Amino acid sequence: MEKVPMTRTGFQQLEAELKQLKSVERPEIIRAISEAREHGDLSENAEYHSAREKQSFIEGRIKEIEGLLGLAEVIDPKTLSGSIKFGATVTLVDEDTDEEKTWQIVGEQEANIEKGLLNIRSPIARALIGKEEGDSVEVRTPGGEKSYEVLKISYQ
Repeated sequence: MEKVPMTRTGFQQLEAELKQLKSVERPEIIRAISEAREHGDLSENAEYHSAREKQSFIEGRIKEIEGLLGLAEVIDPKTLSGSIKFGATVTLVDEDTDEEKTWQIVGEQEANIEKGLLNIRSPIARALIGKEEGDSVEVRTPGGEKSYEVLKISYQ
């Protein structure tokens, strides 16, 4: 199977979510199912069906996280340097609007554009890989063609 790249922070967040699911949410849902069973007829018991649905979601997420952690290739950006690659924090300027943006290129599971975490598989990240400070980058995005200049590359 193919390794899943992620930062140390992303790995730790998945571990924390797994611990929360196993030690808090799983026992709570088991109690909720038990209480719902005590209310009698399960065929018309909405609380029971809701709790079972939530249990199914929790168990699925636990399996998904365990699989991701098993395939994780943790990359520490602090050990990297040079051109843009996974883990780089990149400051760009939009050549049309002069708007500056800063993103860190991270794995798919930890990507969050609002927090400045850019999915390695996104069109922008793919276009940035291998570029140096001062390079111009043409990106085809769902919103159309964009031109950026790489202002700064850092590995934190």
